[in-house]
Amino acid sequence: MSEVALRDTAELFAALADETRLRMLVVLHRLGELCACDLESGLEVTQSRASRHLTTLRRVGLVEDRREGPFVYYRLAEPLPPVARPTLDALFAARHATSSADLARTKKNRRSPCG
Repeated sequence: MSEVALRDTAELFAALADETRLRMLVVLHRLGELCACDLESGLEVTQSRASRHLTTLRRVGLVEDRREGPFVYYRLAEPLPPVARPTLDALFAARHATSSADLARTKKNRRSPCG
């Protein structure tokens, strides 16, 4: 593995080492593309915190975004980085109480299109 690939892999796993980011990935996996405001509401995080975490996930290639007017929508990246796939498959297969609560809140509070 090259030095650059090793650094990129370390950065990716550092991004996965945060509970909020893992929660975001689970919600995006289960519900598909969501507006940032839906993630904020569903995960009960502030706009600045959601933005910071989504930027980290985008930077390491785990999520992609698209803009629609003033709104930013996020989805899991396709394809996901191969080195992350086994870890994410295990995460997505697990049933966590926190994930269930996040999913229920996100579905209930979904405002897309935001406003």
